[in-house]
Amino acid sequence: MKRVVHAACPHDCPDACGTLITVEDGRATKIQGDPAHPVTQGFLCAKVAKYLDRVYSPDRVLYPMRRISAKGTGGEAVFRRISWDEALNEIVKRLGSVAQEFGPEAILPYSYGGNLGVVNSGSMDMRFFHRMGASQLLRTICATTGGDAIVSIYGKKLGTEPEQFRHSKYIIAWGANIHGNNIHLWPFVEEARRNGAKLVVIDPYRTRTARVADWHIPINPGTDVALALGMLHIIVRDGLQDREYVERYAGGYDELVKRLPKYIPARVSEWTGIAETDIETLAHDYATCRPAVIRVNYGIQRTQNGGAAVRAVCMLPVVTGSFKEIGGGLQLSMSGSYGLDTAALERTDLMLKSPLGRVARSINMVELGKALTEVNDPPVKVLFVYNSNPAAVCPEHNTVVRGLKREDLFTVVHDQFLTDTADYADIVLPATTFFEQKDLVKSYGHIYLQVSQQAIEPLGECRSNVDLFRELAQQMGFEEECFRESVDEIIDGALGSGVSQLAGITREMLEREPQIRLNVHGEGAERPWLPFAEGFPTPDGKARIYDSELIEHGMDPVAEFVPPDESRHTPRAKEFPLELLARKADNFLNSTFVNLPTIQKMEQQHQLEMSLEDAEARGIRDGERVRVFNRRGEIFLTARVDGAVVPGVVGAKLSWAKLAEKGVNINVLTSARLADLGGGATFYATLVEVERAHETSIP
Repeated sequence: MKRVVHAACPHDCPDACGTLITVEDGRATKIQGDPAHPVTQGFLCAKVAKYLDRVYSPDRVLYPMRRISAKGTGGEAVFRRISWDEALNEIVKRLGSVAQEFGPEAILPYSYGGNLGVVNSGSMDMRFFHRMGASQLLRTICATTGGDAIVSIYGKKLGTEPEQFRHSKYIIAWGANIHGNNIHLWPFVEEARRNGAKLVVIDPYRTRTARVADWHIPINPGTDVALALGMLHIIVRDGLQDREYVERYAGGYDELVKRLPKYIPARVSEWTGIAETDIETLAHDYATCRPAVIRVNYGIQRTQNGGAAVRAVCMLPVVTGSFKEIGGGLQLSMSGSYGLDTAALERTDLMLKSPLGRVARSINMVELGKALTEVNDPPVKVLFVYNSNPAAVCPEHNTVVRGLKREDLFTVVHDQFLTDTADYADIVLPATTFFEQKDLVKSYGHIYLQVSQQAIEPLGECRSNVDLFRELAQQMGFEEECFRESVDEIIDGALGSGVSQLAGITREMLEREPQIRLNVHGEGAERPWLPFAEGFPTPDGKARIYDSELIEHGMDPVAEFVPPDESRHTPRAKEFPLELLARKADNFLNSTFVNLPTIQKMEQQHQLEMSLEDAEARGIRDGERVRVFNRRGEIFLTARVDGAVVPGVVGAKLSWAKLAEKGVNINVLTSARLADLGGGATFYATLVEVERAHETSIP
């Protein structure tokens, strides 16, 4: 028997591709992009195109296991297979005893974007931990700084649809590697370029996108807010603003104007490393080549002034009025479009029924190392990890690992592979892939909603997040009806928020149709949706250029440039003079796909990219082994002197720690210092020094 199943990729990517999975005799034999999906357009990224290698990898975790050796040693040899009954009984017993002795807040769930399916990333799991009274996890590591920033100015996380980019005449990719990690926007960009549009990339690293752009503007890390305010200075100085749009839809514009004299091109040039003439040209071209659109990505917010940076960039299309034009505006995230019923999904009200009888404390996921190693009341005694790999992705890797090694910490990892984090687990549980479960999939890069159908039966004894936490809830004796809901009932609840954009959209409709566009004004390419053409979803309908609520965060209520603590503009640079970009690999997805041989072949790993100037100053030649270090740790990499970064900046890619020399990855150097808004991570505010390694051979 042969059949084709429609599913949707739930991985942490804005594209949320529609996929077609061919199944023969119960086995998936092919995956392809859905040609009927307006954004997927029939093709997939290189890693998901090889997804069968992931599903049927010989390294899949297929049954529950208990640790029988020291934490951190890793590999199947240190685990013993056990039954699901044994695993669940041990977990339930430990959860109960910890909650009784220390209180339920001693239990910490840890999850993020390993699966962004609505059902398997935030429904039964959230309900379970809320009902227990466990500590809440502030899921801030990737997007909250930029997300809070865009909401602070626009009112919602909305923006320009990808299909509209084909109409643009001037496209700025600001910290956005479109060709590397937003590949389904690229055809629309290329269509615009064929029609005469210019692509400009602003990025401290020469990304895939920068290499093929019309103009790459290298910028010093952490100075994006200065450049955006410098552009606004020139636009206002030269009368290039849209006075009518500003008058009607920009609140606090006068406060912005008061601050702009500080951001003259000469001063901005000193901060950013961009020539004055280039700043002038960029500002004039952006304001006069219409329509102009900005694709800004989350890289610019992974620094201490990241919230201010996103706000400043978001002011540009407001001041120029480009939101009123087809092919104009800005896109950071479209996730505010959907309006799903998160209250029904997550049931935060269940915390009031927990033994606490109140809202539980919150712990920032960026500060996991601190939470596991410093004195807390109560201390974290249970860590339950799913949809994430904190031993790889968290900053201050050494501190995180020290916490994970605690013998009094009971750690459960629910995953598809023995990840870095699984090496420290007491119990490992086998998780399904999206081939093996049903889900509802939204996107933060477009406005098409999809039901992802289950294509094959779960391999081995794998279980989905929903099935796992439903069973745990039953064994804990939770009697609330929500713990007995099926996946279909959860999807029905999510669609029942009553918002206009979901009007008439039902699960049954989504099961019949591959994807459904949200009910917003406009109908795709022919009649695009212009969400901010006639104002913003704020109380007064205006963009909040001045936001008084930012004052309580210690921020300027408009925006200002404050150098990060770790940057070349600070005294610390005397000891550690190089700014590190601890960047994502093009062919992995954070720490996902890193362990697959077919994907590894596509990526050059364990390298430090340097400028020729910085390499020569340290006597380093291309291909030599180098030591990269600061006060937090050290890592040994291979120098790649290739011009991908400017002098003063070095770059290295995230990988699994246990696949690298000495069992550490680039996060051994990054800081758990928080950004100015949203409690986000500051991966790109990291100073290091580099020297030739004493050993001459590369292991």
